[in-house]
Amino acid sequence: MSRSGTTPIQGTPPKTANRRRGESAAAAKPSKQVPAKAAPSARPSSRAERAAERRQAIIEAALDEFISRGFTATRLDDVAKRAGVAKGTIYLHFKDKESMFEELISTAIVPLVGRLVSPPSMNGSVRDALEGFAKAFIQEVATTRRGDIVRLIVAEGPRFPRVADFYYREVISRGLAGMRALVELAIARGEIKQPELARFPQIVVAPAIIALIWKSLFERHSPLDATEMLRVHLDMIFGERRTT
Repeated sequence: MSRSGTTPIQGTPPKTANRRRGESAAAAKPSKQVPAKAAPSARPSSRAERAAERRQAIIEAALDEFISRGFTATRLDDVAKRAGVAKGTIYLHFKDKESMFEELISTAIVPLVGRLVSPPSMNGSVRDALEGFAKAFIQEVATTRRGDIVRLIVAEGPRFPRVADFYYREVISRGLAGMRALVELAIARGEIKQPELARFPQIVVAPAIIALIWKSLFERHSPLDATEMLRVHLDMIFGERRTT
């Protein structure tokens, strides 16, 4: 009848019961191995995407307003309304109208200049490189809305020297340097017989500028075949292509 080895003290659970209850309590606790920052990490990316979408909407609305009203008459209120954002949102991305226009130049025109800076391959001629660049300019600028950006600079640049200076620095100066390098390479290869042309690389790109202005002012009166004009122009510089 001894109770000392078989019956627990009243109010004290057996060790096996303690172990089981401890396991149950541990199972009920949330795991500490789940990364606490996994969910919030997606939020900044989502915010960045929305900000990028708003910025792009503002840029597209600005282009529409600049084309329809001109640079001088365009107001930030109209840009905000067209973009579907508050006017204050514009100032989160651009400090003024000029910086907005500079963004248009950077995204629409500057990348094309990069193609000119790249030298032709050893197997290709300089004429082929220039012809490819000029055709790209005609197809992607002169006959598209990008051309309206250049025309706005021509028309209103004198009244907004900051915009004109930005365009010269980012587009014209880099384009002329690339064009001069190509002309000098063509002279060294014997493709161009007039060394003085390296002093005036503007002559080489003249047809592209003519096409840009012509298509905006006189196309309805006398359509211009810019590609054919380019061919004739390059024949004058390099000589006519030999056909076999």
